[in-house]
Amino acid sequence: MAGSLKSKFPGDETLVAEYPLHSSEEVETRLQRASVAWAQWRETSFEVRAQHLRALATMLRQQASALAELMTAEMGKPLAQGKAEAEKCAWVCEYYADQGPKQLAQVPVESAAQQSYVSFRPLGVILGIMPWNFPLWQVFRFAVPALMGGNVALLKHAPNVTGCALAVEDLVRKAGLPNSLLTVLVVEDEVVHELIADSRVSAVTLTGSTRAGRAVAASAGAALKKVVLELGGSDPYLILDGADLDLAVESCALSRLVNSGQSCIAAKRIITVPSTHEEFVHRFVKRMSSTVVGDPRDPKTQVGPLARVDLRDELHRQVSESVAAGAELLLGGVCPDGAGAWYPVTVLGGVRPGMPAFDEELFGPATSIIQAQDEAEAVKLANQSSYGLGAAVFASDRERAIQIAEFELEAGCCFVNDWVKSDPRLPFGGIRDSGHGRELGPFGIHEFMNAKTVSIETRGV
Repeated sequence: MAGSLKSKFPGDETLVAEYPLHSSEEVETRLQRASVAWAQWRETSFEVRAQHLRALATMLRQQASALAELMTAEMGKPLAQGKAEAEKCAWVCEYYADQGPKQLAQVPVESAAQQSYVSFRPLGVILGIMPWNFPLWQVFRFAVPALMGGNVALLKHAPNVTGCALAVEDLVRKAGLPNSLLTVLVVEDEVVHELIADSRVSAVTLTGSTRAGRAVAASAGAALKKVVLELGGSDPYLILDGADLDLAVESCALSRLVNSGQSCIAAKRIITVPSTHEEFVHRFVKRMSSTVVGDPRDPKTQVGPLARVDLRDELHRQVSESVAAGAELLLGGVCPDGAGAWYPVTVLGGVRPGMPAFDEELFGPATSIIQAQDEAEAVKLANQSSYGLGAAVFASDRERAIQIAEFELEAGCCFVNDWVKSDPRLPFGGIRDSGHGRELGPFGIHEFMNAKTVSIETRGV
């Protein structure tokens, strides 16, 4: 297996590092070691697993600055956000160290037998296929609950963040966890299907595009392997009657600009009603125009370059085609000259179904504003999407907002008067083209466990 993977700083496309691909023999060795590690790890106690996760949390906090610098170098994440990402990874380690034993405790069940209960047992080696946009968090949010449950993790990361992948593997080792509990494979995408088919891989999780999700799901289905898919999103944010516009504007801006707009749960389609439209648009454009765009290594920077030039070019296509179809360019939208994957903070008004800015996921600092004629149409427009990851409602009528969030919006994560975010304590995932299965919380740790029924009859013993 010849060749290499390259990491480039997206600000100017200079080479950061080049990593040789693992040979077929190295892949086999690493996969076999992971399988052996599982045979030992699954027999450890919850107390031992928790102790290791707490040590890993400590190491993450100690290395947060260095890890942030690596993320900035490889995919352009602003430094402060990279450090916060490392801290969040420490949080998920501590959450499962504390809560995992209770979440995986035996559940007694009354039945016809004299005794019966459900026991949660690990499945084995879990293959994680992870994206570049949150190169630490995406890994830890699947790997930590898997490890706490007695599974082991096999990581195939995005090619442009190979350095981050290897840093995670090294971090796990330095934190004192047994060898091969988290194993990185430096391989090309084509190898994924062979890994899924391998009998030593028990289940698969992917965070990525809908197209990648379909391909991985097909391979997993052919091999009868459990799969969790966290795919794209085009999250609607409803700004309804009486909404606190200061809160709504700031929440939408923060959500849309986190990670330079490269987040599956960003506020991508903002839907207003007549009573909120004009004032919201005025305030939102003003707020977005004040964003500091620049070198992600500068602590003052809020938005850096996109992760790759091809991603920037795709975003610009979506913006340009939407404007050509009748959308109004309220801010930005001009692709800059020069090297690097730079794109300005952009706001589109007058967006309607049929435009790329409505129908497709905009992965970057570009926001679509859609005006609905009333609340009912706002909800209809929110649901008029192939995606179903997150959604938010801003309104003064709290009970009505809760009604909309719980019963009317078609998404996996719905927030009221707040922006959508992941939290180790809450299940995270979507429906439709946004995937299926859940990460985080008690639901996340159960995804890769065998819920085993144990039924005991003692008569005649």
